[in-house]
Amino acid sequence: MVLTVPSDRLQSTRPSILIYRSTLLPLSETFVLSQPEALENFTPYFVGFTRVEGLRLPERRLHLIGEVGVLGSTQKMIYKLFGVAPGLVRHLRGLNPVLIHAHFGVDSVQALWLARRLHIPLVITFHGYDATMKEKYARKYSYDYRRYLRWRPVIQREGSLFVAVSDFVRERLIAQGFPPEKVSVHYVGVDTDLFTPDLSVPRAPIVLFAGRLVDSKGCGYLIQAMEKVQRQNPEARLVVLGDGTLRRDLEQMASQRLRNYSFLGAQSQSEVREWMNRAKVFSVPSFTTHWGTSEGFGLVFTEAQAMGLPVASFATGGIPEAVAHDVTGLLANERDVDGLADNISRLLKDESLWLRFSAAARTRVRDHFNLRDQTARLEEMYGRLLASRPMVAADEPLSVPLQSSQSKSYWPYS
Repeated sequence: MVLTVPSDRLQSTRPSILIYRSTLLPLSETFVLSQPEALENFTPYFVGFTRVEGLRLPERRLHLIGEVGVLGSTQKMIYKLFGVAPGLVRHLRGLNPVLIHAHFGVDSVQALWLARRLHIPLVITFHGYDATMKEKYARKYSYDYRRYLRWRPVIQREGSLFVAVSDFVRERLIAQGFPPEKVSVHYVGVDTDLFTPDLSVPRAPIVLFAGRLVDSKGCGYLIQAMEKVQRQNPEARLVVLGDGTLRRDLEQMASQRLRNYSFLGAQSQSEVREWMNRAKVFSVPSFTTHWGTSEGFGLVFTEAQAMGLPVASFATGGIPEAVAHDVTGLLANERDVDGLADNISRLLKDESLWLRFSAAARTRVRDHFNLRDQTARLEEMYGRLLASRPMVAADEPLSVPLQSSQSKSYWPYS
C-alpha cells in the first residue's frame, strides 16, 4: 500500500516530534502514518525497532534502532534488554524533538526509555487490544506484553498523556489504574477528501469485509450470516479483503456454506476504496474474544461510512461510537448471527433505508471524524501538554519492577 505524504519537511521550522512504533509499518496501521502526516504545526519523525514490508514511510524522516547485519542485531538486542542506544539518542537529540508519541501500549516501554534520555514528554495512544486483553492471557502473549505489564505502574506515573481511541478504551485504561486526568479520548480521523464516493459508480449487492483475518474480527460469524442472507437473496456476494492466520480455515468454511463469495487478500488503500464504492453493505462483526480483546474503535468503519457505505456489525467495544445505530448502520448484539443476517438483508433490500443511511454516514464522518479537524484537536492536546511542560523523570535510573507489578523493588538496567 502506498500513501501520499507531504514533501520532505527537513527544512521546516516547525517543532519536531517523534512517532514511535516498534514495527514500521504494517499495512493495517495506516492511522499511524496518516495522523502525523496531517499535522500542520509539527514535523513528525518516525522511530522504530524493525522495518517490515507494508506502508511506505518518508525515508528521510525514518530512524531505526540499529542497522542491518550482526552489529545492527546486537544494537537491537542491547536496546530491547537494557534500553541503551547512545548513537540513536545523539541523533534524535539533534532533531530537538519536543515530545514522543508512541502507538500501542505494548510499545510504550521502549518509547519511555527514549523520552527519559531526551528529557521530553511521552504521549501514548491505546488502540484496543493493548487496553482490553485480560492479564492472564497477556502474560502468555509475548515477551513485549509481559514487559509492558511489569512497567505499567511506571508508565502510568511518568507518561504525560494517554490517548484513548474511544470512550470504551478510556474506561478500560482507568479501570487498570491510569490517572483519569491524564487519559483523553481522541478519535483518529479519516481523510474525507480521499474517502469520498464516486456517485456515478452503481452499487452491487456486495457485502464487504475489510480487515485482518483473525479471530476477533468475526469473519466466521459473517460467513454464517451470509449463508442465511443468500438463501433469500442468491445474488448477494461476500467479498473479503485482507489476510491473516485464519484465511485458509475461513475460505474452507465459505466453500461449504456460500454460493457467491471471493477472498481477495490484502489490498492497497485505493483498491479498498474502490470496493467500498461498489459495495452495498460493510460488515466486520468484531466480537469480544475469550481472552478479552475487543474492537477499540475501528477506523475502517468510519472510512466505509465516509464512502457512503452503511454498516452491519455487532455492537462491540468502541464500534457503537464509530457507527450510529439506526442512523448510519445497524448493530446486532455480539455473536447474534440471526440479527446480523437480518440487518444485512434489510440494507440490501430496503433502498430508501439504504439511501438515508448512506447520506447520514457521509455527513456524520465529515462532521465528527474528518482527518483535518481531528488532527487539529490532537495538535491542541500537544499544545496544552507542552504549555504545562510536564517532563519525564529523565535523571532517574532506568528501572523495571520485579515479578509483581505491585512490588516496591526495582532492578536498575543502567
